[in-house]
Amino acid sequence: MIVLDTDVLIEIFDKNSTKGREALRKIIEKGEPICITVITLQVLYGLSKYAKLVKDVLRLPVLNYKKEDVILASELELKTERRGKPVRRTDTMIAAMTINNNAKLYTFNTKHFKPLEEHGLKLLQ
Repeated sequence: MIVLDTDVLIEIFDKNSTKGREALRKIIEKGEPICITVITLQVLYGLSKYAKLVKDVLRLPVLNYKKEDVILASELELKTERRGKPVRRTDTMIAAMTINNNAKLYTFNTKHFKPLEEHGLKLLQ
């Protein structure tokens, strides 16, 4: 399963984005199920000025944030902070949901998520 990060979705829904077209091609080539996290849904839903985007995103399967995700996200945040590479809370939440669902995260913000690979996060390459 591939978890799509917010930045990837925004590019895909931007009809003028070459980066988005390439991302969509890559997803189709992989042939795996896709989903988003409830965190991404919250961010995109907050962009209600893009009504069509929100309507289309609501069709995607959504990973909910569960107790085991809370525990892992907290551990990830603490571990990266102790190593001097703090990661944003929402990013550790997305990473935890991805790891706990044995999925791969597709993001353009690899700088944000790279420190989490050593803790089990798989990034779509």
